[in-house]
Amino acid sequence: MESSANKNSPRSGETKLATPKDFFPGLLENWKSDIVSGFIIFLIALPLCIGIAIASGAPPMAGILSGIVGGLVVSILGGSYVTINGPAAGLIVIVLGSIETLGHGDIAAGFKYTLAATVIAGALQIFFSFLKAGILATIFPSAVIHGMLAAIGVIIFLKQFFVAVGYVPATKTIIGLINELPIGLIHLNPEIAIIGLISIVLLVSIPFLPNPKLKKVPGPLVVATLGIAMGVFFQFNVEHAYSFMGNDFTVGPKSLVSIPASFLDGFTFPDFSRVNTVEFFSQVMAIFLVASLESQLTVAAIDKLDPYRRNSDLNKDLFSKGVGNFILGWIGGLPIIAEVVRSSANLNNGAKTRWSNFFHGAFLLIFILALPDIVRMIPLAALAAILMVTGYRLAIPELKKTWKVGMDQVFLFFITIYFTIADDLLVGIFAGVLAKFAIHILNIILPKGITLNDFFRIRSELHETNQKIRIEFYGLAIFLNFISIRKVLYSIPKSKSVQIDLSGVLLVDHSVMENLLTFSEKYEEEGGKFELVGLEKLKPLSNHPSSGRKNVTW
Repeated sequence: MESSANKNSPRSGETKLATPKDFFPGLLENWKSDIVSGFIIFLIALPLCIGIAIASGAPPMAGILSGIVGGLVVSILGGSYVTINGPAAGLIVIVLGSIETLGHGDIAAGFKYTLAATVIAGALQIFFSFLKAGILATIFPSAVIHGMLAAIGVIIFLKQFFVAVGYVPATKTIIGLINELPIGLIHLNPEIAIIGLISIVLLVSIPFLPNPKLKKVPGPLVVATLGIAMGVFFQFNVEHAYSFMGNDFTVGPKSLVSIPASFLDGFTFPDFSRVNTVEFFSQVMAIFLVASLESQLTVAAIDKLDPYRRNSDLNKDLFSKGVGNFILGWIGGLPIIAEVVRSSANLNNGAKTRWSNFFHGAFLLIFILALPDIVRMIPLAALAAILMVTGYRLAIPELKKTWKVGMDQVFLFFITIYFTIADDLLVGIFAGVLAKFAIHILNIILPKGITLNDFFRIRSELHETNQKIRIEFYGLAIFLNFISIRKVLYSIPKSKSVQIDLSGVLLVDHSVMENLLTFSEKYEEEGGKFELVGLEKLKPLSNHPSSGRKNVTW
């Protein structure tokens, strides 16, 4: 049976375009298209960098520094071609949690401790890149990663809601924030809430505009610009009180972005005095894991959208992010990843090489040096609206993706969300992985011949004749042993006729099936032929092409 990915691939039948040159030859060849896209991405990134920093409990300059380093440094070292590096909404919860946990109420001290954790997390990324750990994302169940991202989206939405309406909640817990939503609406600050509401309406409406050109206008730029105008109208630059329906409210500069007088004053240096504590290293691991996982997922997703069908070097990309985070920890920046929305926009605006990322970082640097007063005029409510919409778009699509695959994946998804919201992100990931392991045990019910070793390694046999290669797998094909499967797959020479026989496999989980189909697509794009056979003996757990499958003959 032929892999369904081969028949339904969005690239099937397409003519492969001539691949743009890389590095300096690529700059000479494509500088016009890359500088235009880099400028557009800068317009999108500027308000996002600032908003993500503020939402993370960090100074606004921390986000801008991350965008600059992510563009100017990481773009040159990276293993991907058109991804945009910078601070991301997915790391807000991690950084904010680290600042609050390590600072014990002292935000400034917590930020310096978090910078130290970022330095070490960056060093870990560099170290693991040399161990060829660029496949980190493939060993985690897909539903757990989707659940992690959805939980982050929910948390961002809830926290930024109160900023958008101008109400300070009494609690910091997620359950407490949910309970305080009605109170926040009742006691909202009208002028701040007007800016927040109009900003949300704009962001939601732009994709539905009938004019294709208007659809391409960067929503965050529109919101930031209109927010500045509304802030001037409401005189946010001057502390003042006003009355509305018998209630008194205050607004002023505290409702606007605050950045230092000079660029160098925005540098903050790390404090390593808590490096010998358990809670410090738990934050290091959280930054390392989430930054690495989310970045690798983004790079893989953008590779699928790349019209030139280039395959990124995930180990090199992990190295570059490690270097970027190591530098940022020393100067006061947020951890960075390859960010999916900006990267998609980069492709849509005609970017061809890594130089678009470089130019976006250069424009950020030029802007903050030349026009810092404009940044100081942006209302926090406008940035909160941008992040609320970002949080929503992070959570809902992740649920839709998981729902299509099957109810077993939905179960893992919500387990991960629950424990992430109730405790923290690392606990959520651990709970999701543990639940996945438990599901596999229940599916297998310990049949003959299955040992504990089969959960971590898979047996395979290779048969080769002329131009044809047949590989038979036996045992379990699950996320815990995918590294073994991947090693076999990537040892196959290019441009061969390959058959992967799964008839001797007891169970194939969704994570492995998804990776097999992705490998199949890439292998055929490079001139080979790839078939998955024996699937008729495996019963799908849902109607989705990459759903888990169980051998019905055992």
